Amino acid sequence: MKTLFLSALMAGSSFAGLASIAHADEENPWMVRGRVLAVLPDEGADLSVAGTALQGGVDIGDQYVPELDITYFFNDNLAVELILAVTPHDVKATGVTVPGALDNVDIDLGDVWLLPPTLTLQYHFDTGSAFKPYVGAGINATMFFNEDEGSTADSIDYDPSFGAALQAGFDYDLDGVPGGWAFNADVKKIWINTDVTVDFSTALGAGTTVDADVDINPLVVGLGLGYKF
Repeated sequence: MKTLFLSALMAGSSFAGLASIAHADEENPWMVRGRVLAVLPDEGADLSVAGTALQGGVDIGDQYVPELDITYFFNDNLAVELILAVTPHDVKATGVTVPGALDNVDIDLGDVWLLPPTLTLQYHFDTGSAFKPYVGAGINATMFFNEDEGSTADSIDYDPSFGAALQAGFDYDLDGVPGGWAFNADVKKIWINTDVTVDFSTALGAGTTVDADVDINPLVVGLGLGYKF
């Protein structure tokens, strides 16, 4: 995880360097978009107590949120995009079995907020028309906050996550002039993995914690408008 974080810092430095050598006469290098996102987790989890595997999984609710992204164009084809959004999600452990205590039980684990800034390097295809498709790849850092443990657990803790991201989308020029307004559609796949520790001392006995290796891995679908300055 430290290696990926260092890679993210190096990537950011590289993008800054590219920006400094971008063509001086490049017009309208900045684009800002506002989108509505559907955040659709493709979740899974491995549960354990004191190193012993448990039967069970996790359910993380879908969410729909506003999002802001900022894009810098180095030239007509190459750009870097930073997306900013926060997403609250309801969390439930499903089918949990603890020998002698629980048998195929669903447990409310409250909710948690995610801050998942994602940085991607994009290639925009020159179609010679108003339709401007692009693809991208990059990195994601996700922080978890405002954790609510729900009605059964005593506490819950989520570790930060660092992972990859892929995207594809398009802008459609709405006014036919350099810069100006565009309609945008965008799809991202973001890999998010977190180690979760849940304290069940009250329900299962003093010192009982359940560890979970949780994959969230959402598909993020966005629609909105952008303006290129």
